[in-house]
Amino acid sequence: MIRCRFLSGFPWSLLGSSQYQLTPLLQISSVTGVYGVSFLVVWTSVSLMCATLMLFRPGARRFALGAEVFLPLLAVTIVFATGYHRITHAPQPGRSLRLTVVQPSIPQTMIWNSKSDDERFALLLSLSERALSNETDVLLWPEAAVPFVTDNVFAAITNLAVQHKLWIIFGADDEQLRPGATNNEDTIYFNAAWLVSPRGQIVENYHKRRLVIFGEYVPLVDWLPFIKWFTPITGGFAAGTNATQFPLRDARVNVAPLICFEDCFPHGAREHVNDDTDLLVNLTNDGWFGEGSEQRQHAANGVFRAIENGLPLVRSCNNGLTCWIDAQGVIRETFTDARGRIYGAGFATFTVPLATSPHPLTFYTRHGDVFGWACVALMAVVVANNWRCRRAKHTLRAL
Repeated sequence: MIRCRFLSGFPWSLLGSSQYQLTPLLQISSVTGVYGVSFLVVWTSVSLMCATLMLFRPGARRFALGAEVFLPLLAVTIVFATGYHRITHAPQPGRSLRLTVVQPSIPQTMIWNSKSDDERFALLLSLSERALSNETDVLLWPEAAVPFVTDNVFAAITNLAVQHKLWIIFGADDEQLRPGATNNEDTIYFNAAWLVSPRGQIVENYHKRRLVIFGEYVPLVDWLPFIKWFTPITGGFAAGTNATQFPLRDARVNVAPLICFEDCFPHGAREHVNDDTDLLVNLTNDGWFGEGSEQRQHAANGVFRAIENGLPLVRSCNNGLTCWIDAQGVIRETFTDARGRIYGAGFATFTVPLATSPHPLTFYTRHGDVFGWACVALMAVVVANNWRCRRAKHTLRAL
């Protein structure tokens, strides 16, 4: 709970995420968040460890060993059975949305090199034109896929939207005057997602609210300025303040955009969801990590956001893992290139079923981390009681 919040938070691969393929077990996340799965992992593991240690004690009884593991295994069984029932009795979708996702697989060195902006944007447009040979509703480009939205870039994007009569959601930086600025040079930058309508108009944009520590901002730099010299970045982004919805009006669909690792924040993702939200979309650039395990770890985190909020989630990535996840946390379709890899360049079209809107919100979406904070409170009570007992014993010894 602290790791998810301290210094803006870094909730990468919480313990429960290790179980992302045990779909029935994960359904408890719609009530407890990922923390409920983490709790079961710890409880079961500790009980098995204690039972094993008891085997080496003189006079160990089988009944005692069974009692040690009975309750956690019973809890896992009940959670698994309840989750299976939830999956098999999921409501049937009332409609669907076709999304075409372009994965440009742009090397991070090229993204940082401004001289290559035209080249990589041309690649993105070329892939998009090939991808749009099939009819689709929405075109998705990943985080940082587009350089700054200059007049030429804006014209190319809007022409694409008008020509193919579709919505476009893409990631690009946004520059604005700092509040209270006295000149045009005093600006701040946001990591942003943009929505372009089939009429070629920018309808909405969203500024990333949770920034990567030492990657997009340097903590405590206002009080300790020298810290920035120990990091690879010299500047940084400003954090957004609002959880924005992207309304695709003619499709009657509301999309909740997330950027980068925002789909790793349980409490953050739920703030984007209302009863008329139909879909979560995550635009991310994992090109920082080359072709490694990070891409699959990131997708495993996204599985829980879909279950917690009872909504499908579409991931648009620079170099993997581009996919869509259903409301029960199953990764349904994944993009692979001609060589069968998740890291290459290409595109895919997903038909994502959507629930009828408005829809009932999950317990977790409505109430948040009740279970997590209850665990924190219980731990605080136990620690305080132990401290009080030890102090009382120390006082008695002194007397």
